[in-house]
Amino acid sequence: MGRQPLFAEVPTDRQALIDSFREVRAATERLCEPLALDDFMLQAMPDVSPTKWHIAHVSWFFEAFVLVPYLRGYEVMDERYHYLFNSYYNGAGPQYSRPDRGMLSRPTVAEVFDYRARIDRAVTALIENTGRDSLPTVSALLTLGMHHEQQHQELMLTDVKYNLWVNPMRPSYHRVSPQRGTATAPVRWLEFEGGTVWIGHGGPSFAFDNESPRHQAYLRPFRLASRLVTNGEYLEFIEAGGYDDPRLWLADGWNAVRARKWRAPLYWEMRDGSWQAYMLAGMRALDEHAPVSHLSYYEADAYARWAGRRLPTEQEWEYAALREELWPGAAYESGVFEPMPAAGVETGLEQMAGDVWQWTQSPYVPYPGFRPWPDTLGEYNGKFMVNQIVLRGGSCATPPSHTRLTYRNFFPPDARWQFSGLRLAEDI
Repeated sequence: MGRQPLFAEVPTDRQALIDSFREVRAATERLCEPLALDDFMLQAMPDVSPTKWHIAHVSWFFEAFVLVPYLRGYEVMDERYHYLFNSYYNGAGPQYSRPDRGMLSRPTVAEVFDYRARIDRAVTALIENTGRDSLPTVSALLTLGMHHEQQHQELMLTDVKYNLWVNPMRPSYHRVSPQRGTATAPVRWLEFEGGTVWIGHGGPSFAFDNESPRHQAYLRPFRLASRLVTNGEYLEFIEAGGYDDPRLWLADGWNAVRARKWRAPLYWEMRDGSWQAYMLAGMRALDEHAPVSHLSYYEADAYARWAGRRLPTEQEWEYAALREELWPGAAYESGVFEPMPAAGVETGLEQMAGDVWQWTQSPYVPYPGFRPWPDTLGEYNGKFMVNQIVLRGGSCATPPSHTRLTYRNFFPPDARWQFSGLRLAEDI
């Protein structure tokens, strides 16, 4: 592994680094507290992973990329974990089949948490004992590992939601019900002049490699909706026959609608003549004022066509968001983990970060001059730059300290289990 720092500037205060590491690890464990022991094993579809696997994988990441290379005398707890809990890093060796992670009854949940505790002790020892010359590199790798774990904190919530929803009992993850909206804020259209603008991350703080380099892009003048599309507005699309009109759909999207019998967003159910939605708090009456979520790119694009608008490009989204200097909302900090209705401010953009990931129309491709991280870590993002669509903004399940307005999330266009919604755009 190369020993050059990954980022221009990293924390090198040992106690601050230990405190940050412990807080991230504790946050993961807090998310596990509502789960029954049986819940840790569930894997209801290939795209989701059991919570137990997430817990083990994030510890394996620290072990493989930090402890083994940099902690002298470190011995792995179990060589087999290197196979079981490697996600997709071919440079680190073969991996256990992703769709079969739910088959791993052993190691047990208790053994996985023992593994986790051992990694915590070893990382603390590494921070305390690393020499001054190596500390910037170790700190950079630990910072990456903490953001990697925060990614999995979000995945744990979205995966648990899907895993519990497939149970006909529709059990709840917690009992923190979101506050229902009382009105839908009117949509305002904010104009942006476009021109040559700067896009991408540039600076000393952490960012993933796919957010760089900072570069110039040309934008035509455009308008952006002041808030996200709501459940009520999407319901109008459904009632107008949106899922039955092939003219609104991309060819692959129309094939998916027919093959998978999509009639509404994921987690919506018609009960006793009215729509309900499954939330982490269980089944609830549909809140028509809240942002619509759990849409595929195909559904978001079809809705935008039906509305006579379009999805923004990722460059338009970032330019508008950075100009407005907007930051995440309160859906995560409150423990609701569901998107919240817009407040209805008189000026500016709302809900740019912290409610739902917002589909853009941009394919996930490298920025001009992109260089992946060195060695095996270069597999983190770069090798997925095909057949994926960019989403922006972070969701109600994204830790706020992990959210950046240059963050480029990406998923295949048929993915629906994430908190994914949309904001409309149009040309001027």
